[in-house]
Amino acid sequence: MRTRATIALTTSLLATLAACSSSGDDKADIPNSSPTTAAKTPTTTPTVPGTTELERVAETYVNLYFGGVGEGAYAFLSKRCRAKADPATYAASVVQAAKDCGSDHPVADVRATVSGEMGRVSYKVTGLPKFDQQGQPWMVEGGAWKYDAC
Repeated sequence: MRTRATIALTTSLLATLAACSSSGDDKADIPNSSPTTAAKTPTTTPTVPGTTELERVAETYVNLYFGGVGEGAYAFLSKRCRAKADPATYAASVVQAAKDCGSDHPVADVRATVSGEMGRVSYKVTGLPKFDQQGQPWMVEGGAWKYDAC
């Protein structure tokens, strides 16, 4: 947003300076009857979050999940997964998982690979090797990584 404002301000200042400069002759400027075209502000393509961001997001999701924070974990689901999981039911299953397994199982050894807007994450759940993951699918939605293993 700051970049757009800077570009717009710079464009405006350059247009003002051009209007104020002399043309080298003493004749009065004749108004141009053709419509002027507004300077186009360059559009920026949002950057896809990378490997480091995916590792951080996946770690947060797993810690919320095994910490019993169902609503927090639900926010990390892709639209496709949210369509398959009722928020209240999902939250209840996360709370139950924390009760069954205990809540002190931080994620470890998080590694991600990214290809465009798709990613795969592998990690270990401390003390719960049956929940370790290899190549868990994630995808970018709205500029953020979302869990897509539903």
